[in-house]
Amino acid sequence: MKFTFKIILILAILFSFVQCKKEVKTIENAIVSDEIQYAKGFSLENYEGYSVVTVKNPWPKATKTYTYILKKENGVVPDSLNTHTTITVPIKKIVVTSTTHIPSLEMLEVEKTLVGFPNLDYISSEKVRALIDEKKIKELGANQALNIEVLIDLQPDVIIGYGIDNDTKSLENLENSGLKVLLNGDWNEETPLGKAEWIKLFGALYDKQDKAKKLFSIIEKDYLNTIEIAKLDSVTPTILAGDMFQDKWYLPKGTSWGSILLKEANANYLWADTSGTGSLSLSFETVYEKAKEADFWITSGQFSTLKEMMDANPHYEQFEAFKKGNVYSFAGKKGKTGGVLYYELAPNRPDMVLKDLVKILHPDLLPGYEPFFFEKIK
Repeated sequence: MKFTFKIILILAILFSFVQCKKEVKTIENAIVSDEIQYAKGFSLENYEGYSVVTVKNPWPKATKTYTYILKKENGVVPDSLNTHTTITVPIKKIVVTSTTHIPSLEMLEVEKTLVGFPNLDYISSEKVRALIDEKKIKELGANQALNIEVLIDLQPDVIIGYGIDNDTKSLENLENSGLKVLLNGDWNEETPLGKAEWIKLFGALYDKQDKAKKLFSIIEKDYLNTIEIAKLDSVTPTILAGDMFQDKWYLPKGTSWGSILLKEANANYLWADTSGTGSLSLSFETVYEKAKEADFWITSGQFSTLKEMMDANPHYEQFEAFKKGNVYSFAGKKGKTGGVLYYELAPNRPDMVLKDLVKILHPDLLPGYEPFFFEKIK
C-alpha cells in the first residue's frame, strides 16, 4: 500500500513537472500583440523570436491569403509554420517594386539597403536618387517582368512585390528561381491611415518595429488632430475632382482614399454618395451639370497650368472654380527624372495631404502652414 502511494506520488510530481515545462514553453512562445490598427490588408503578430505576417487582401477580390515568417537570428519557429516563406530579420538587402515602398525605407533610415527597382526614373526621393546616381541600385526592367538574372545576381533577402489580380505567374517565377517574395497590398487599402500603417511591415523586416510604431503614431496623431481643426470652420466648400482623359471624366468614387481625405478636410465632395474605391467614368455633360458651381477643383495631376487645361479642353473654363482660379494640382513637385512625388509619398503621409487640403479649403485654420503637395494652377 505504501509502495503504491509512493508510486502515485512520484508520478504526480513528474506529471506536474511536465506540465510546468509545457507552461514555460507556452509562455516563451506566447503572442505579444497584433500590431495593426487601421490596415485591413495585413496582420502582424509577434512571438518570442519570430513574427507572423499575414497578407489578407493584396489586390481586389484576392482568392487567398499569404503568410510569411520573419525569424530573428536565434529564433525558433514551430514546425507547423515551416511550410511558409521564412525571412531572416533584420534584412540586409531589399528589392521593392512600387514607389510607395520607398518612403518607408527612408523614414526608417534603411534606404541604403535598397539594391534594385523596376524603372528607376519613377523614383523621386532625393536620397534614393543619389544612390541611383552612385550606381548602388540596379535597374530591373518592367514591374510585371522583372529581370530575373539581375535579381539572382543581387541575391536580395526579400523582394517586396505586388499584384493586381489573381494571376501571380510572374511572382511564382521569381520564387521558383529561389528568390523570396513578400506581397505588399498597401495600394489596396481603403483608408488613409490604413495605407500609412504598412510602414509597420517594413519595421518588422528590419527589426525596427518600435521605430516604425513611433513614426506611424506621429502621422496618426497629426492626421486626427487636423480632422478636428477642419471641423472648426462652419463652411463646407463644394469640390470637383479629376478631369477628362480620352473623352471620359475620371474622378474618385465616394468611398475611395481621395474621397475620404476630402470628407475629413470638411469638404463636400459632390460624388461622395457613390460607392466603391476606384474611379467613376462620366461624360463631360454629366460632370458639368453637377459641378459647374463647385467652389474648388482638385485636378488629377496631369496639368501644371490653366493654359494646359484650356489647350486640352476649352470647355474647362465654363466651371466657376476655373473662372475664380480655385484649381489645384499636385503635378508640380517632381523628382529630377520626372517622377511625381505625390504618387510616391502621399499614401505614406496622409497627414501632410490632409493639411494641404485644409489649408486650401479653410485657409484661416492653419496659419503659417504652406501646402507641401498641392499648388494653385496659374
